[in-house]
Amino acid sequence: MRGWVLGLLGSGLAMVLGVWVVSLYVDERYADRIIPRSQAPQAPVALVYGAGLAPGGVPSPVLAQRLDAAIALYRAGKVDTLLLSGDNSDPFHDETRAMVRYVVDRGVPASAVQEDDAGLSTYDSSVRAHTVFGVREAVLVTQRFHLTRALYIANSVGIDAWGVAADEGRPRTRRYALRETLSRVLALGMVLAEAKPRYPSGRTLAAPR
Repeated sequence: MRGWVLGLLGSGLAMVLGVWVVSLYVDERYADRIIPRSQAPQAPVALVYGAGLAPGGVPSPVLAQRLDAAIALYRAGKVDTLLLSGDNSDPFHDETRAMVRYVVDRGVPASAVQEDDAGLSTYDSSVRAHTVFGVREAVLVTQRFHLTRALYIANSVGIDAWGVAADEGRPRTRRYALRETLSRVLALGMVLAEAKPRYPSGRTLAAPR
C-alpha cells in the first residue's frame, strides 16, 4: 500500500511539473513581443479579443479596457483597422455589436472596424483572423495575463503578431493564474494538433458555413 501511495504521489507530481513546464514554455515563447503601446509597430490590424458583457449589454470593464487601448492605437496611427472578435453564439449575448458600438461612439469610423462574431475563444479568434479575415500582421490587444497565450497562438498559426497590454502600467494580477496555466497547456495542444475553429469559415455566424 505504501508503494502504491508513493507511486501515485510521484505520478501526480510529474503531471503537475509537466503542466508547469508546458505553461512556462507558452508563457515565455513570444514574451519578447510584448511592447509598450507607444512603441507598437505599424500594423494593418489591431486584433481585440472579447471579454464578456456587463449588465445592459455594454462591454465588461475588462473588455472596455481592451477597447480603449485599441482606440488609442488607432488614434496614434499605429493601426489602420480594428478587428473586434467576440462570441455571439448566444442570441442574448451580442458581444461584437457592443464592441463596435463602443469604439464608434468614441470616434473610430465604422469603415475602420471589422467584426468577427464567431470568435468563441482565443484560439478561434486567432485562427479565424488569419484564415477568414486574411490577417498576416497584427497588434494583439488584451490584458497582460492573457497576452502571452494570445501571442503564442497567433504567431503559431501564421500571424506576425506583437502584443500591447491593455492594462499597461497597472499591477499584474494573479487572479487568473491557475486558469491561464491550464489554458496555455490547452493552447499548445490545439496548435500542435492544428485544430479547426468551431466555425472555420464565414465572417459572421449568420454567413454560410
